[in-house]
Amino acid sequence: MRLNVPITDAAEIAAVTAVLESGFLTQGPRAAEFENLVGSWVGTSRAYAVSSATTGLHLALHAVGVKPGDEVIIPDFSFPATANAVIQQGAIPVFVDIDIDTFNLDPSRLEAAITSRTTAIMPVHAFGLCADMDPINEIAARHSLPVIEDAACALAGTYKGRQAGSLATAGVFSFHPRKIITTGEGGMIMTDDEELGNKIQVLRTHGAVRGELFMSFIDAGYNYRLSDVHAAIGVAQMAKLAGITEGRHERADSLTERLAGLDGVRTPVVPEGTRHAYQSYVVLLDDDIDRDAVIRAMKSRDIETTLGTYGMHLQPYFRDRFGIEDAALPVSTRAHNQALTLPLYPQLTDSDLDLIAEKLAESIVAVRS
Repeated sequence: MRLNVPITDAAEIAAVTAVLESGFLTQGPRAAEFENLVGSWVGTSRAYAVSSATTGLHLALHAVGVKPGDEVIIPDFSFPATANAVIQQGAIPVFVDIDIDTFNLDPSRLEAAITSRTTAIMPVHAFGLCADMDPINEIAARHSLPVIEDAACALAGTYKGRQAGSLATAGVFSFHPRKIITTGEGGMIMTDDEELGNKIQVLRTHGAVRGELFMSFIDAGYNYRLSDVHAAIGVAQMAKLAGITEGRHERADSLTERLAGLDGVRTPVVPEGTRHAYQSYVVLLDDDIDRDAVIRAMKSRDIETTLGTYGMHLQPYFRDRFGIEDAALPVSTRAHNQALTLPLYPQLTDSDLDLIAEKLAESIVAVRS
């Protein structure tokens, strides 16, 4: 059983075929349509399709004014693309510990991380669960700092009635095949800030502004556009988003019921006022359970599982460059070692969910024995 299976069918094939037959393959009308659809769903006035969430984060950091040598605060527990985007801008990632219940940045640790060199805060919505944005935004406002949501996993997640991606200065989604919807590769930047949006528009396309006859280059920009081939897939996927979202919630609730009472396993915690997108279904194993041995045991039972995500300070590049001790980030260290991602996608049947719960219980007993 695979960890995730995207939902694609004849609609995506027809959409791509139509683009290929049109001859307009680079960013064009399908990308604009995709931007409008995602913008309408999220509720922001501006949306900019980009080649990936990583390039979107980099572009957003550049657009809000992060410069080489500046500091950007991020949670330590995240896919390394979060920190890579900061480093690509020549800035320094400042790793902050997380809340073990939500796997998100702990707002109570945020203010202590702010220095005179801090120029942005970039919380991550871990696995599709929105970070606690009200205190984050409040602290950021007191220090006049922009906030960029790394919402890569969180399309269709909500916080106090608002969609992920609309909760801060800017938000960035991913459309990788493991995300809620997919374009193969791709991402999108969301914002209501007109000035910021204009900067993103220019920087996304080589720093160019199109005139009557040709382009004028007013900045040193990037080629971070999304092709119409990819965007056409996204348009077809947006028609399925509501169904995909409901399917994920139903399977997540059913899996939680099946895992209730399983010794050594804590199922996902969803704070009041939030709606989890369930890009991933991540449990936390007790400290006496060897998580990696459980992954191997599940693999031997033909069920794909993996770690939650990465304590970035534990990865060789960040460890060697920044020299952060585990003791400085104990919660992220624990999550890195004990979080386990189980299969979750709408195509799972009740029998599949029964099997996941049964084999997880078997694997834990085998590992503990």
